[in-house]
Amino acid sequence: MTDTPASTPPRTDAPALPDYQPQERFWPYVDLTEEPTPEELAALDPDLRTALFGAADIPFSFTLVFPRFAGPDFDAAVQLARASAEYREVGSGEGFRVRARFYAGQATQLRDLFAIVGRYPGCEVLVDDRPVPFARELWLPLTWFLLPR
Repeated sequence: MTDTPASTPPRTDAPALPDYQPQERFWPYVDLTEEPTPEELAALDPDLRTALFGAADIPFSFTLVFPRFAGPDFDAAVQLARASAEYREVGSGEGFRVRARFYAGQATQLRDLFAIVGRYPGCEVLVDDRPVPFARELWLPLTWFLLPR
């Protein structure tokens, strides 16, 4: 007996090369841009954006996210949200959400919008684009101290 492995004969049933080559016009990635669009960057998760591009150089912010709701208050809420620093509408149907980002200098607008949408289910308060414990109960009332008297 020897310790050398037995050699295997080469395979003769290897698949043949295809008889055709796809045309270039069917290639799905021909016209891709090299840089992501601002909409694609805005849609990134904050942690993923930080991992890919480093820490963003934006000031402290609050973001109110709310769904469509019935009543005349929705139009007023959307009008106030459009006056925010960053406004986006995402999703469709039941997943439709309005996102409005406010900075410290916009505490009055933030308060006015939250007074409308805060009572509806599905309203979220994000601190620097992240859900934070007690954002509604602690962080927003602390922000009201920035309001001029």
